[in-house]
Amino acid sequence: MAAMTRRILVVDDEPDLVEVLCGALRYEGWQALGAATGTEAVEAARSWGPDAVVLDMMLPDLDGLAVLERIHAHQPEVRVLFLTARDAVEDRIAGIAAGGDDYVTKPFSLAEVVVRLRGLLRRVDPPAAGWGDPHAAVLPPDALVLGDLVLVESAREVTRGGQPVELSPTEYALLHYLLRHPRQVLSKAQILDAVWSYDFGGQAHVVELYISYLRKKIDAGRSPMIHTVRGAGYLLKAAQ
Repeated sequence: MAAMTRRILVVDDEPDLVEVLCGALRYEGWQALGAATGTEAVEAARSWGPDAVVLDMMLPDLDGLAVLERIHAHQPEVRVLFLTARDAVEDRIAGIAAGGDDYVTKPFSLAEVVVRLRGLLRRVDPPAAGWGDPHAAVLPPDALVLGDLVLVESAREVTRGGQPVELSPTEYALLHYLLRHPRQVLSKAQILDAVWSYDFGGQAHVVELYISYLRKKIDAGRSPMIHTVRGAGYLLKAAQ
């Protein structure tokens, strides 16, 4: 059965941000619609029926909490991801307390928004055949999914195509970092700092070695997901 195409409503009064976010969501295969005000968002939610809303806390007419309340009055199952200012701790707490599901702080990466939305949408996905299906509803909320690759953080388990992949602690840490930044070119310096916690200083061979280990376990006999971008670093993306 074909997967359901998810609908995401993006609400922000910055047109450029809405355009970029909608473009990234469409790239994921989802439908995306933008709204610039709280009133537009409420009307769009009623007429369009989104599965999730990316909602800025600060809008020109209504604040995000008021928009959330009005949307949930008619569609309580809709998932809401708040966009907040980095220093607006009170807003983040208030948003979650009011029924929001998650938040990201500005400035943010597009990949972070996509990953968080995937997690929210898995909670409302229809029942699937089982654990081996990366879109199955039985996956826990801390699962990271890219194509047929699944990493469950709480269990430290990895599967590809439903088959378990045994990783060493360092291989797991490397894959976890790559999955946290899907479709982004990551330099060796960034990987060293994140996985080995020290600055880049002639240790490129360490990254190259563990990327090769990971490829043998993740990509062996399958369409590759780990790609080398010459002169720039490495990229993890779903197999074509």
